[in-house]
Amino acid sequence: LNRELLTHSRAPVSVRPCVSSSRLSVMAAANANFLEISKAFCQHYYNVFDTDRAKLQTLYQDGSMLTFEDAQFMGMQAIMTKLTTLQFATVQHQVTTCDAQPTPGGGILCFITGKLVVDGGANPLMFGQTFHLMPTPQGSWYIHNDLFRLNYT
Repeated sequence: LNRELLTHSRAPVSVRPCVSSSRLSVMAAANANFLEISKAFCQHYYNVFDTDRAKLQTLYQDGSMLTFEDAQFMGMQAIMTKLTTLQFATVQHQVTTCDAQPTPGGGILCFITGKLVVDGGANPLMFGQTFHLMPTPQGSWYIHNDLFRLNYT
């Protein structure tokens, strides 16, 4: 895990303002390294998920929420119970895309698409996942929101 990339800074990023009628909205105090942080986070998250899911618990907090398919789980304990009781022995994430945007409050929105190889299967499953990362007072990141969906097309 590259701590340098995953340590947040409050440096402003140049964002094209969106003008609607007479209202002007601009992203304030966005992290200038949001794309690099998102990619480093994505690599770290899926590596840990694929090797030892129980270690993901450090990335969630009591205020975190997971939507997994149609089910919602609130808080680190409920999220970890769901993630550690999924019904497969092995999984390998193959990330296709990792897009990111800065959010208010210094957060980062990450949208990932890819394939899952479950228990060595020959037919990978397509998936999409969105993370809303938020900075911690200690200078790292946690997952505030996590939305996961398999794509059956």
